[in-house]
Amino acid sequence: MVLMHSAHSVSRCFDVSIYGFSLRQPRSFHRLAICNSNQSSQTQSSITLIPPLNQSVVAIILGDGPEAKLHPLTKRRSEAAIPIGARYRLIDIVISNCINSDINKIYALTQTNSTSLNCHVSRAYSTIGLGKEGFIDVLATCQSLEDDGWFKGNADAVRKWLSLLEKHPAMEFLILPGHHLYTMDYRKFLKTHRDSQADITVSVSSTRRNSSSSSYGFLTLDKENQVLERKEEEPIGDNGGRNMGIYVFKKDSLIKILKEYLPKANDFGNEVIKDAILMGMKVQAHMFDGKWEDMNSIESFYYANMEINFISPDFPIYTMPLCLPPTQISNAIIRQSIIADGCIINVDLLLKREKKKGSCIPIGIGERTIIRKAIIDKNACIGKNVKIYNSNGVQECEREAEGYIISGGIVTVLKNAVIPDNSII
Repeated sequence: MVLMHSAHSVSRCFDVSIYGFSLRQPRSFHRLAICNSNQSSQTQSSITLIPPLNQSVVAIILGDGPEAKLHPLTKRRSEAAIPIGARYRLIDIVISNCINSDINKIYALTQTNSTSLNCHVSRAYSTIGLGKEGFIDVLATCQSLEDDGWFKGNADAVRKWLSLLEKHPAMEFLILPGHHLYTMDYRKFLKTHRDSQADITVSVSSTRRNSSSSSYGFLTLDKENQVLERKEEEPIGDNGGRNMGIYVFKKDSLIKILKEYLPKANDFGNEVIKDAILMGMKVQAHMFDGKWEDMNSIESFYYANMEINFISPDFPIYTMPLCLPPTQISNAIIRQSIIADGCIINVDLLLKREKKKGSCIPIGIGERTIIRKAIIDKNACIGKNVKIYNSNGVQECEREAEGYIISGGIVTVLKNAVIPDNSII
């Protein structure tokens, strides 16, 4: 089970007699390390680039649009602001990759339900040491005399901020989705880009998974890993892999593509990369063989939470530090779970659980409740003797009015939902 309580609610109550947090053994995952945002990174790397990335690269972290695939977790927040691993936000993973790769000029482009993300970025990274010229700034969608609409896609979002971006004395722009889960040293990525003298370099996942779907398409490569073609379906037997949606552009190339060559292109993956190849621009692939999740479904998000291992010191994750006491657990059965700081899991505290205004069910999880293969969003009120384990194996079910949905077989209890005593889901 994945619990996503706020710091306020986490410190008060909670769950007892909770069984079977995962229905299968976790798959392997690159280890990540816990590190608060006021600590310095000690990443070890033998890669030296000239000029160094903190002087020559600007990172652009992309927000999501109204078609977010992690509904209902995105009902009140953007994808990048979704909690992950009990104490982080998804955007922390991408920002931490930048910091650990010595990239200290970072813009986060936001659009839909961006309040939570804006607050987190401003609070978590306001005091982190990025040097005199380093920054992490949020650029929200806004109306102008030239355009009064929303971002129409990730390429359109970057185009609308080109007047600011092109003023930077940067050599390259690093384009990053804000909701992916992976560990990457971008110095290796930039080295591939510079060594190949490409206009664009795309990070390509060489790992083959059971699913053949991809949000960004598939790329066919030649023997030197230059991109030959973009396809919607995974090619069989060809040299290539999945487009990860992570790009490096030469500054001049990006400006010309978005302003002159493809002024109406809205999406990098579906339009810009494909058309750049057809125009004869050099598009290079950087092969990535590590674990990567693009979080394109509730199911992928659930299993990514269950598989995270936060114990390696190699690449620390930065986030907003929380001053919470250690978790106390007694009279409860918990298996294969990540428990954040500040939780009190004890049957003796059930009568002390805080009741939400207008509800007879306290915030938290009641006694004799069993939860399996589920995501519980913040401040949910789950009564006594509730059974949440999708015993009928339903794959898709919309019950937002009743406080939950089922997607990919995973039950998601909505933020602030009230699940009455004796409910069966």
